[in-house]
Amino acid sequence: MTAIQMHEVSQPYIRRRAIRHMEKGRVVILAAGTGNPYFTTDTAAALRALELQVDILLMAKNRVDGIYSEDPRFSSDARRYVQVSHQEAIERDLKVMDAAALALLRENNLPILVFNMSAYGAIENAVTGAAPVGTMVTSGAAVLE
Repeated sequence: MTAIQMHEVSQPYIRRRAIRHMEKGRVVILAAGTGNPYFTTDTAAALRALELQVDILLMAKNRVDGIYSEDPRFSSDARRYVQVSHQEAIERDLKVMDAAALALLRENNLPILVFNMSAYGAIENAVTGAAPVGTMVTSGAAVLE
């Protein structure tokens, strides 16, 4: 579903319709932001997750399997967080998502799972919780790998 009209590609985002899909056990994928200026796709994801009262926001990334203490491309000392708090992610500028989105999720105590969508089975593991993947962002304290 999307807030930007693309009828050939996606249904328009209508909150009640999205909830009805979820009640029927369907997976709802939201794409292309809100269609409003100054709102990033991160902020749109946070906003929609809260509107739809989901249990967790899954944040699939390319080529990175979670949140690191430093950029692993440039630092061999970088360590992956198993868990980090919303507040720590904001204070340490860990580049999870933009600060407005993180603050919105922190204020509403909604966890985020950041994982590598390219890894074999990662999406299934993220959805089912069958195997630990990525970094969990919660209101709890940080845990490094």
